[in-house]
Amino acid sequence: MNKSKILVLLAITTVILAYFGLDIDRFVTLEYIQGRLTELQVYARDNAVTASLVYLLAYIFFTALSVPGALLFTLMGGAVFGLVWGTVLVSFASSIGATLAFLVSRWLLRDWVQSRFGSYLAPVNRGMERDGSFYLFSIRMVPLFPFFAVNLIMGLTTIRVRDYYLASQAGMLLATILFVNAGAELARITSLSGLVSPSLLLSFALVGLFPLAARFLVGFLRQRRTPLKFSRPSHFDVNVLVIGGGSAGLVASLIVAGAKAKVMLVEKHRMGGDCLNTGCVPSKALIRSGRVAGYLRRSAEFGLGAGSVAVDFPAVMERVQSIIRRIEPNDSVARFTSLGVECVQGEAVIRSPYCVAVNGREVTTRAIIVATGARPLVPDIPGLDQVDHVTSDTIWDTRELPQRLLVVGGGPIGCELAQAFHQLGAKVTLVDLAPRIMVREDAEVSQEVTRQFRKDGITVITGCRVKGFGRTAESQIMTGETDDGEISVGFDKVLLAMGRKPNVEGFGLEALRMPITPQGSLEVNEFLQTAYPNIYACGDVAGPYQFTHMASFQAWFAALNALMGGLRRTRVNYRVVPWATFTSPEVARVGLNEQEAREKGISYDLTRFNLDDLDRAIADGEDHGFIKVLTRPGGDRILGVTIVGYHAAELLAEFVMAMTHGLGLKKIAAVTHIYPTLNEANKFAANAWRKARVPTGIMPWLERFFAWQRGPSRSAQRRPGN
Repeated sequence: MNKSKILVLLAITTVILAYFGLDIDRFVTLEYIQGRLTELQVYARDNAVTASLVYLLAYIFFTALSVPGALLFTLMGGAVFGLVWGTVLVSFASSIGATLAFLVSRWLLRDWVQSRFGSYLAPVNRGMERDGSFYLFSIRMVPLFPFFAVNLIMGLTTIRVRDYYLASQAGMLLATILFVNAGAELARITSLSGLVSPSLLLSFALVGLFPLAARFLVGFLRQRRTPLKFSRPSHFDVNVLVIGGGSAGLVASLIVAGAKAKVMLVEKHRMGGDCLNTGCVPSKALIRSGRVAGYLRRSAEFGLGAGSVAVDFPAVMERVQSIIRRIEPNDSVARFTSLGVECVQGEAVIRSPYCVAVNGREVTTRAIIVATGARPLVPDIPGLDQVDHVTSDTIWDTRELPQRLLVVGGGPIGCELAQAFHQLGAKVTLVDLAPRIMVREDAEVSQEVTRQFRKDGITVITGCRVKGFGRTAESQIMTGETDDGEISVGFDKVLLAMGRKPNVEGFGLEALRMPITPQGSLEVNEFLQTAYPNIYACGDVAGPYQFTHMASFQAWFAALNALMGGLRRTRVNYRVVPWATFTSPEVARVGLNEQEAREKGISYDLTRFNLDDLDRAIADGEDHGFIKVLTRPGGDRILGVTIVGYHAAELLAEFVMAMTHGLGLKKIAAVTHIYPTLNEANKFAANAWRKARVPTGIMPWLERFFAWQRGPSRSAQRRPGN
């Protein structure tokens, strides 16, 4: 907490202590007000403006400081100013005072609370952004909730100030009118507790709960309304129909079949989806071949004879296909059929929330899971149709190594394939519109990978807008524009790696008017439901993470919720999401990085361990990179980890485990790691956190204590004259 906040907190504390310590609170009692009631009424009648202003400011002051007495002030407003003018004064004074208390709480405490408990409060923040005004309105209608507590607690949330004020004024209006009206009988009131009787509180509670009940009913009817547009069959052919045989669809189908429900899986192309056929599996196989070629070129570093590397590119690509064929049986129709999944090859078109046309046959189903994945984004660039271009889906048909490969896009796919093709012998130029490659990572991560790319001989051009493609007699050309002017890059083949577009067209969603997000994915709630409550979506088509492991993760929730049919719903939790980019050096991350923490205003402590000090990395000739760990200030709970280096994705697993189960760096430091292994780096990073927090002030005392334990020195034991 900074100095200004401490001063404000001290000032507020001083005023509150003075209020009670100097016995000022005796002026804010029922007996005192009743004794001066006639005098106050006369003064207000003769000095209407002054009396109103003083009353308004006093009410705001006491409310802003959260000092008890709001009910008495409200009654006094009715007794002194009457029902109409008293209601106006109380309504504005209470709302303004509440908003000031709300702002003080927000300024003093919100940043600290959000930084310390941000990951746990994320669902609350999302709920407040969406429905905060509504819930505040309902709470304000119920005097059961302490007035000052609502102000202080709501200040810790993300609700907007304007919404807070308006919801407070509207929500408190009914109670204000009732209590101001009761103020007309102030002279005869014997105690304030009598006003707030159990029956009155119950009445307010019922009134306040009515909007909540109405909202629940509206939500329930909205969930049922859309399907009611369509006739519900009396009989269903299957419990769940899954569209798409990629990672998400396969996992969802297995879960449904494992529960002994009837499930149909429809895939129009190849089982296994992008991951098996054009994504994770082939790219990692290609990267491995490229990595081996890179090691052969470095053979002299390891005391081996240096020699040229002969790359048989068609054999490399055949190896990629052989690995796909080896893994393919795990995702095959035969295997899934044996596990109880009805697999159908063909087109699926959603006719209604209860009916899907599969190869012309209409199949009725209680629930639908859309797992149609995504495809490479191919932008409309002038001249693109005149050049030899491929995407991450089509590059696997290549059997001749391009001598000059242009890669457009500096994200994970573009970076991985650019380096792999370079290591296999292509001259690679990587172009990206952003000011640096891998923009989702911290700047120093991008710099580390860029430095290695350029050291290897890859040309990296950032901040470049591609204007068009064309051909000359000698070459294919890309023209672009940078801050330094126009550039021209010659190439033999161009790989477009500019992102992926969710597959939401061509299977009936248009007719259902299914809502789509600005990112092009299906709009789903926290239960992975679309606008139709029995149609779910998971994987790349739903976002927000286009990773195979996240597709499988989402599939579990989608399948479970689809099976339960609304009887029970489980929210998907994105608190711990790991990912990696398999370049050399590898980049792996889970949770927040520094860039995201700063953007979200989340405070953190940073611990860093450089891998050039790790024995195993030195022995393997891979002593480069680092581990960065973000922790909550003053604690060891992990907010996020970024690792750049040799086998970073494997190193990350220990931190993912710790974050998933709420373990901190102290627990990792207490684990015995085998020497010499790369995993020791995790322990060393945890020890670096501990070392930075050793209480240095105690060291001189420890030194004296251990000196005392050793006893007097020999020189001190010698007596003079001996």
